[in-house]
Amino acid sequence: MIKVVILGSTGSIGVSTLKVVERHPERFQVVGLAANRSVELLEEQAARHKPSQVVVADEEAYRNCRDNGTHWRGGRNALLELARLAEADVVVNALVGFAGLEPSIQALKAGKRLALANKESLVAGGGLVKQAMRGGGGDLVPVDSEHSAILQCLECCRSDEVSRLVLTASGGPFRGWCRERLAEVGPTDALQHPTWDMGAKISIDSATLANKALEVIEAHVLYDIPYDRIEVVVHPQSIIHSFVETVDGSVLAQLGFPTMELPILYALTYPRRITDAELRTFDPVRSSPLTFEEVDHEAFPLFRIGVEAGRVGGTAPAVFNAANEIAVSEFLNGRLSFPGMARTVEETLGQLGAVEASELEVILDVDRSARRTAARIASRRSISAGVDE
Repeated sequence: MIKVVILGSTGSIGVSTLKVVERHPERFQVVGLAANRSVELLEEQAARHKPSQVVVADEEAYRNCRDNGTHWRGGRNALLELARLAEADVVVNALVGFAGLEPSIQALKAGKRLALANKESLVAGGGLVKQAMRGGGGDLVPVDSEHSAILQCLECCRSDEVSRLVLTASGGPFRGWCRERLAEVGPTDALQHPTWDMGAKISIDSATLANKALEVIEAHVLYDIPYDRIEVVVHPQSIIHSFVETVDGSVLAQLGFPTMELPILYALTYPRRITDAELRTFDPVRSSPLTFEEVDHEAFPLFRIGVEAGRVGGTAPAVFNAANEIAVSEFLNGRLSFPGMARTVEETLGQLGAVEASELEVILDVDRSARRTAARIASRRSISAGVDE
């Protein structure tokens, strides 16, 4: 029996994880659940799965929730303690944004398997996450469909046989749009992803292709592949999740209908595979045709900005991540235009630069500074300025 803690259980990945777990009660037991503020859904999940620990990370939300017994706790420290819960075998980190970094470190230090859906952990503090993994004896299995695909392909070859990684991107809801047209879009438009059902933050990141920049950085950290050997292509059907090219020219790929339940299941059972009758059988005829396009760097500059931050290294990826989180929030609240997000992030990077990301406190300080800087920059921008702001 694999005992599972789910951090971010009320989000899309957390809900999908619980669906997978419920289909295999003989294999998985939920021993811990955590959410930030979605108390009502968390109460329903807790009543169904009866975990030994439940955490509401937001202290105000915890104070306002009903009395649910001594196994309910609130606050950031409770979340970190849950990440290293002694009885847990696997910690699924499905938290959104930078908030997932410290729980990732805590889980790995405690020797847990970390099923990681929180890419920001590796973007902002990849070196510290890997250090925690080596020191604590835990292991890290990615849940992102692209990185799960790469992991599965790498099972077929040695690291010194890999010449290139190619990540795929759906292109988001604005694939093929020009910069001028993008200046007019609003949050409602950007949240309409064509193939994936995701939360607001990641949906906007997919629309700007910032998400793909984060995934390039994540791939670099996970697999120790130089940036000049990591590429991205737009693949609107979202059937091929990534490619691995080997030194002899062979290309390996992982295919499947778009669902996060497959990489979640693989992360929970890795390196084994188990039967799951609910997952769709792949049909190559129904999936055809499969098409590919180049990334439009002019229309979606956040992809270039993010990858450049990754190449700079140090704290630059943490600055990119923090500034992007602020920009997305400002856009969702109607205070920043779609093109304004890229300009806010780029200006923040230009003002703060990068230092060595040697300690957690350094990264935490940089994150706070980047958020303040990005918020100040965003406040100067007018949503009516459009593409030329």
